[in-house]
Amino acid sequence: MRGSVEHVVRQSPPVNTTLPYDDSTIRGKTILITGGASGFGEGFARRWAAAGAHIIIADINDTKGAEVVASIRTETGNNEIHYVHCDVTDWQSQVDLFHKAVALSPTKGIDSVIVNAGITDKAPMFWQPTGLDAPTPPKPNFACIDVNMIGALYTTHLALFYLPRNPNSKAAGPDREPVAGVPDRHILLLGSVASLAPITFLPLYGTSKHALLGLFRSLRTSSFIDGIRVNMLCPYFIDTPLINFPGRVILAGTALGKPDDVVDAATRLVADTRIAGRALVVGPKVKLDNEGNLLEVGAKEGLECASWECYADDLVKVGESMKWYDVMGRKFANLMLIDAWTHRFVGVLNAIEHVNGWVGWGKDMLLAIAYPFKSLLKK
Repeated sequence: MRGSVEHVVRQSPPVNTTLPYDDSTIRGKTILITGGASGFGEGFARRWAAAGAHIIIADINDTKGAEVVASIRTETGNNEIHYVHCDVTDWQSQVDLFHKAVALSPTKGIDSVIVNAGITDKAPMFWQPTGLDAPTPPKPNFACIDVNMIGALYTTHLALFYLPRNPNSKAAGPDREPVAGVPDRHILLLGSVASLAPITFLPLYGTSKHALLGLFRSLRTSSFIDGIRVNMLCPYFIDTPLINFPGRVILAGTALGKPDDVVDAATRLVADTRIAGRALVVGPKVKLDNEGNLLEVGAKEGLECASWECYADDLVKVGESMKWYDVMGRKFANLMLIDAWTHRFVGVLNAIEHVNGWVGWGKDMLLAIAYPFKSLLKK
């Protein structure tokens, strides 16, 4: 739909995750993964190394990092797998990481950055304050915020600088067909279901993951200027060691997602250069009919699916596809679907780019500022 916000910010249409994709386009890409020595990060590294990517694993666990690199090299025969020590909460440590990543890359550039490092709330819990009536009360532990939010912002800030400076990459966008050997510029943010909904007793984790959603929603409407596509994953409760015994008791009777499905969803986003500005929830596998409707549990026929689009914050131009909801007898527009500011602002950015680019625009601005003074001098 031309004229819609999706068009001007170059956001791709919703992703059909039931369709197959080609991971051969990952071959030759240099992919940097924070928190890559365990969990989802390790899963990403193993899958993409097997597909022929050059992997830079960043983590603070040096022993585990070295073990993972050695294991991947042995299993895949791919020697372009490297480990770099990095504390994501330390700015200089992240700066050093990106410097080393460029030096280690066979192409001397970075193609994809996976903002993956994360932890959960640490004791003593934020929601159980104690001793605050003392003259010098204890400061709350904000390690979760430091890693999940500040660390993620550091990584993203550096990625926005390095990705456009990759000498081999091409500008990304929904009109660009995936081609093997032609890397693009991609940032993948690892959010959580906690980006979309609260999780009881984990307020700091929820705060940090909500912040990542805000970062995603903002960046996807502006990063296209530098040819960078930004996507996000929001895994549901996934069957990993991170879910401890009390958590499993609470979740008893409900299905858990599988780590392989998270890796698969991430691989789709990394491989398909047309996907831009999309967020996927990854959860338990379900079956859908041909029209995408959920089938009953136990259905024998249907398309299997473990990841779905987050439609709650899709961008729609004012006046188009406006949805109304009846709440206690009153009509309310879903204003979450409308962002006039974004629509107009990126429209200006597009116009400037199409006319003469930023350099030409800067010259014109200088001439416009100088014009009144030239008129005064002539008088």
